[in-house]
Parts: sequence; C-alpha cells; structure tokens
Amino acid sequence: MAKVKSRYLAGAAGAVLLATATAFTGSWEGRKLTAYQDSGGVWTICDGKTKDVRPGMRATNAQCDAWLQEDLLSHEARLLACAPEMLKVPAKTYVAINDWAFNVGTGAACSSTLIRKVKAGDIRGACEQLSRWVFVNGVVVKGLANRRVNGSPGRISERALCLAGL
Repeated sequence: MAKVKSRYLAGAAGAVLLATATAFTGSWEGRKLTAYQDSGGVWTICDGKTKDVRPGMRATNAQCDAWLQEDLLSHEARLLACAPEMLKVPAKTYVAINDWAFNVGTGAACSSTLIRKVKAGDIRGACEQLSRWVFVNGVVVKGLANRRVNGSPGRISERALCLAGL
C-alpha cells in the first residue's frame, strides 16, 4: 500500500486545516500542565497526550502546543493508513472525524462502523455514527456527549462540524 500524505501538511490550505484542527481538538481536550488520569484511567497531560505520560509529569504551554500538533499529525497518519478515503471528505468533516479518532484512538477508529461508512462513501452516515461514541465502560459521559453531539457554549460538536462540511 502506498503511503498517503498528510492533508494537514499540504501547503497553505493544509496549514489552515491543521490550525483549525489544533484549535478544535484543544478546545475539547482542555489543557492541564500536570499529568492526570482521564475518565478511562489513562495517564494524560496537556491536550490529551497519553504517550509516555507518567504520574507527576509536568509540561509547559510551549511543550503542550508542540505535542498537540505532533499527536494530531501522528493520529492523522494512522487514520489515513487505514482509510485513505478520508482525503476525499470536506475539510470540516475531516477535522471532526480526525478529532474523534484522536480522542478514541486510531485502533478503535479504524475498526469502527464510522470508518467503514467513510470507506463506502457514506459520509453523512459516518457523521451520524459520532453520537454512538459517548460511553466509557458502558456509562454515558457528559463531556463526551457534549463533544460528540450536544456541543457547549462557544463550541460546536464533532457531529455538527462533521455535517457542516457536507
């Protein structure tokens, strides 16, 4: 399989898309400069960084900014490896689905019905799948419901952004 290039690194339009993705994901993740355990018990820091995070770890805002962009690019690469069809979806939809994949992990994303729908060209159906991803250990998490479906003051939900791209 040929390596698929990053849409976030594709010239000026890609830079705008990456800036949009960074702002959108950062607004939902929330920035914490000290490591903490998320609702699933995973050690996390900054804007959702989990790789190599350990208890007691601290970061600066500059580190968080750099890590978020690195993490978004890394997640994008893994998502494009399993679903190169993502390159064909509209920009807002692309940001929304990548944000969801960033939050749930690309392993779960790549084996999901949502990505199967993207591959089949059913982008609206893929956007509608976002409302199913609001649970942790079988319990609806309000923050995930807001992020995926409801939105919150000043923040659009993934589903609304996904559909706005169509």
